[in-house]
Amino acid sequence: MKKIKDYLQLMKPSLSIMVVFSSVISFLLTQGSDDYVRNRWTMILLLFAGGMLVTGSANAINQVVEKDTDAMMKRTATRPVASGRMSVTEGWIFSIATGAFGVFILGNYFNWLAAGLAAFSLFLYAFIYTPLKKVNSIAVLVGAVPGALPCLIGWAAGDNNLGIGGWVLFAFQFFWQFPHFWAIAWVAHKDYSTAGFKLLPADKGPTKFTALQTIMYSLLLIPVTLAPYFIGMCSYDDTQGIISLVLIGLANLFMIGRCVTLYKKMDVGSARQVMFGSYMYLPVVMLAMLLSKV
Repeated sequence: MKKIKDYLQLMKPSLSIMVVFSSVISFLLTQGSDDYVRNRWTMILLLFAGGMLVTGSANAINQVVEKDTDAMMKRTATRPVASGRMSVTEGWIFSIATGAFGVFILGNYFNWLAAGLAAFSLFLYAFIYTPLKKVNSIAVLVGAVPGALPCLIGWAAGDNNLGIGGWVLFAFQFFWQFPHFWAIAWVAHKDYSTAGFKLLPADKGPTKFTALQTIMYSLLLIPVTLAPYFIGMCSYDDTQGIISLVLIGLANLFMIGRCVTLYKKMDVGSARQVMFGSYMYLPVVMLAMLLSKV
């Protein structure tokens, strides 16, 4: 049981589920083939399994590569590799096996476009973003790409193309990550600084500039979240569509309000509110889009 718990901790299941959620919703927002529609629940479970394995692999590699850094931070010191409960070799074997199996599931049961995107996302997160975190804060920009790719993977899995709907969903999750991640970096600034991570946009740490950036990206989410209605991906011609638009509008106001509060107060408590608020914002908006699907 302890070994199973260690493997689960390597995969960061709570984070992985959130990532795969975006992929599944994006898949459901596509038109899909007749076969997918007939076997919807089977395909959802397969997409969930493949996504969890690939995402879990990326998280595991991150922990193997950052074992020394993790050991320096109270929040991460108990992770399997950092604490010494699991060897680096075992961590790598687990990471490679889960990543390969996840990509195979996506390629075999969906298409190799989705599988290729998943493999690219895994590589970008584990081998570009992860080491870049100690070099420059541009790592957040780089990391936002694999962070948003699950939407494109889900779209490709459903329609076997990189259509405009997939790119709109990619843009939505891409922009969402900046206030979300900067809020996390604000809250954990002391730990991150001790470990040598450079994740905030200002070298001096939490500043007005950082708070202003969270507001800016929250404002950018407004046109992106409305775009699905104007490209015909979602409908606002019925009651469900109107409810969906209202929910998205309120969610955007909620997110902007939290970021404005951070700008005014400049404290950890407000940053934590942005962080938790962003966790609620993402599923609300995506489920609202699904509610109004044409």
